[in-house]
Amino acid sequence: MDAGDTQLSSVKSVDRLFEIIDVLDELDGARVTEVAELLEMPKSTVHGHLSTMHQHGYVVKEGNEYYLSLQFLRLGEHARWRKQAYKLAHEKVTRLADRTDERAQFIIEEHGEGVYVHRETSEHGVETDSNIGESVPLHATAAGKAILSALPVSYADSLIEEIELERFTEHTITDRDELHEELQTARDRNYVFNNEESTKGLSAVGVPVLEQSGAVLGAISVSGPTYRMNGDWFTEEIPLILLGTANELELDITFS
Repeated sequence: MDAGDTQLSSVKSVDRLFEIIDVLDELDGARVTEVAELLEMPKSTVHGHLSTMHQHGYVVKEGNEYYLSLQFLRLGEHARWRKQAYKLAHEKVTRLADRTDERAQFIIEEHGEGVYVHRETSEHGVETDSNIGESVPLHATAAGKAILSALPVSYADSLIEEIELERFTEHTITDRDELHEELQTARDRNYVFNNEESTKGLSAVGVPVLEQSGAVLGAISVSGPTYRMNGDWFTEEIPLILLGTANELELDITFS
């Protein structure tokens, strides 16, 4: 086997490793046979990868089943707090949830998706199945569209061309021209709405957060049940609260 073949084999081995990690996450633990059948891999290959991860502490074995270990939590927490700006955003999200009595979140863009970095839910806020570190579609969420609206237009356009505009509800924007129009409106007023586009019965408002250089750090948003998110509270007051909070956060980032 020459050097090129060896390198290709190593890359494929790494690909298999990440596929196994994804399966363990999706199934919340599994046996070697289950993983092998689902990924159509030899059991010996799956067992070898799992044994290696077990030796390094990245999986735990309970009976005949393997689970992801808390090593991933350690890595995730490091990624979550690696930027000072992310730390500053946490306080703002907490205050937003208290002030609006709804759910507030801070999201960043990675690999063409939105990722939850912080999320706080008030006493009356609505819990959903979204968790810290989970990915959400940019085109169907208020924070995601806020990020798209603040990115350089050429980069935002390239993302829109690449991502699948999946339909989640009857209100999801799946037409690229319509999405471009929505983003232009968001650029003009610096905030954007989500009218039951990701979840039926849930509406939200999002605004982008910029670094001192003008680069997009992420977006903050407030979401709640549509029957509460209406009228001037939804269309005027929450956007003003979010714009003020984003301005405070950007100042904190600049002078931290």
